Amino acid sequence: MPRTDLSRLALRHGHWEPGIPGVCPAAREAQAGGVLRRISNVAHTELDLANPKANRGKKGFTEEERKGFQNLVDAGFVDTFRLFNQGNGHYSWWSNFANSRARNVGWRIDYFLVSAPLKSKVRIADIHPRSWAAITAR
Repeated sequence: MPRTDLSRLALRHGHWEPGIPGVCPAAREAQAGGVLRRISNVAHTELDLANPKANRGKKGFTEEERKGFQNLVDAGFVDTFRLFNQGNGHYSWWSNFANSRARNVGWRIDYFLVSAPLKSKVRIADIHPRSWAAITAR
């Protein structure tokens, strides 16, 4: 059973999350660029979940987790999905309770990020809500 508390938030925010941009600088700066497939379990912005106010400060939508994701964006990575899709209602995870998937009450917590040199090469990024492997980019 996954943890529902925030006991590992300090580890995530203070230890391994800050290391991600450091692992990828060569790919980010290289002409060929880099791709980061990210299953973050974090909704980056309020547009990335159905009920942002009710979930603020909860696991997956804390300020620390969102800042960790924003650090990747600030380091030069681009959210491929947002190149083609704006607004809310686009989710990659739904609770198994309360018929959430059928009602599209979900979270977008899966991302493909690319470095700036690859941004113009991305042709499509989409979520397929009827598929269990919901997100694709190419």
